[in-house]
Amino acid sequence: MDSILHQLDTILAARKSADADNSYVASLHRQGLNKILEKVGEECTETLIAAKDAERSCNSKELIAETADLWFHSLVMLSHLGENADSVLAELARRFGISGIDEKANRKNS
Repeated sequence: MDSILHQLDTILAARKSADADNSYVASLHRQGLNKILEKVGEECTETLIAAKDAERSCNSKELIAETADLWFHSLVMLSHLGENADSVLAELARRFGISGIDEKANRKNS
């Protein structure tokens, strides 16, 4: 599945410098980090609402769609700041075998 993330990274890198009139991603980059963060926040809120709705309805279709939007806009944010999914995947890999409690405590101590 991470090949999809790599494909998205490649596409996002290419569209970063594309014509903003023809590319949604390029238009976000042109509008700057604040606009991208606004979109991440919007998608985060929509994901939270969809999760609550999914719990009540036992239907996760909307939750999956909103999570995809959140991940997409998070990747745009990373791209804007010169990062990509590999950085996040490496961090997740680093955390394997470390309890969540220990990992959180280590962050507070550093």
